[in-house]
Amino acid sequence: MSATMDHVMSLRGNQVHSVVEGSSLEIELETFQRQVTLRFLELAAVGNDDLLSLSWIRKLLDFFILCQDELRLIFFNHRAQVMKPPMDRIVSDFFERCVKALDLCNAVRDGIEHIKQWQRLLEIVLCALDQKNIIGEGQCRRAKKALSDLANCMVDDKESGAYMALRNRSFGRNTTIKDQYQNLNHNNNYQHRSVGHFRSLSWSVSRNWSAAKQLQAIGNSLCPPKSNDLVATCGLAMPVYTMSSVLLFVMWALVAAIPCQDRRLSLHILIPRQFPWSAPLLSLHERIMEDSKKRERKNACGLLREIQGIEKCVRGINELVDTLQFPLTEEKREVVGQRVEDLSHVYEALKDGLDPLERQVREVFHVIVRGRVGT
Repeated sequence: MSATMDHVMSLRGNQVHSVVEGSSLEIELETFQRQVTLRFLELAAVGNDDLLSLSWIRKLLDFFILCQDELRLIFFNHRAQVMKPPMDRIVSDFFERCVKALDLCNAVRDGIEHIKQWQRLLEIVLCALDQKNIIGEGQCRRAKKALSDLANCMVDDKESGAYMALRNRSFGRNTTIKDQYQNLNHNNNYQHRSVGHFRSLSWSVSRNWSAAKQLQAIGNSLCPPKSNDLVATCGLAMPVYTMSSVLLFVMWALVAAIPCQDRRLSLHILIPRQFPWSAPLLSLHERIMEDSKKRERKNACGLLREIQGIEKCVRGINELVDTLQFPLTEEKREVVGQRVEDLSHVYEALKDGLDPLERQVREVFHVIVRGRVGT
């Protein structure tokens, strides 16, 4: 009788443990879906002027890192279930998508380095047209040369490969542009010496690598889990699908914003609208696609808002410099000062935002690696 009672109590204990574990998993899965939805809604709430800005991209990467860590915690809490079929296959497919994202992280970091290169050219322009100094023909020539170099570096010519040829140029970093500028003689040799400060910048991916194809590989066969997989995995297949969709969108948005090798944006993100997070995700995708189709954005090397700011300021200063006659009138000095001030705002945004963004992209890389190796 005692043995029978012990057996019954053991069964009841196992059942209670199973119910508690099942309830805990259900709460974790619901919380994960809710958090993803809320974060996508927050990202989608911004106006068009802030969409794809440096600050918005950083929020997007924070969102990805948090979601990836939360999924990793779910895997850890239910590792026995994760290792069982068919969950082991589903997780393996997800990890394969993550591995493909590592190359994209490297390509985006390369792109950030090139924007830093443009930032150095902007600094030359700002120093040449500094209102604290007398602006003469020599200063205007130096500004024009830097603007011309900048325009060449920002070309995104997929057919001729001009961008490929220009993208390996970068400044040395031993001294600041301001120091170099102040130490140079005010003559035409400056134009040649400034180019001498470029050094080779190798890309982390091969020359025939394609960001567009890598994105396509991440999105291939990405579809919601079937009902039998949901049952067999106790619902664990759903957060994996959700995170795969987040991964695809985040990588696509990074490629849209930052200069990358072969960054075509014609990727169709096919996500059913039945999920609470799908509506804001698809809305963001549509808004970014619409922006990329605008006439002035079709040949852009990146949709980052600060890149648009560079292009606008460069056009304005180029048009103005072509009309200047010396000595400058007070009215013209004020106009130059206003254009330079606009350019300085863009420069400061890049100066403050690029290094933190680069660190975040590096962190995304390491978060993916940690999740992949299960540490």
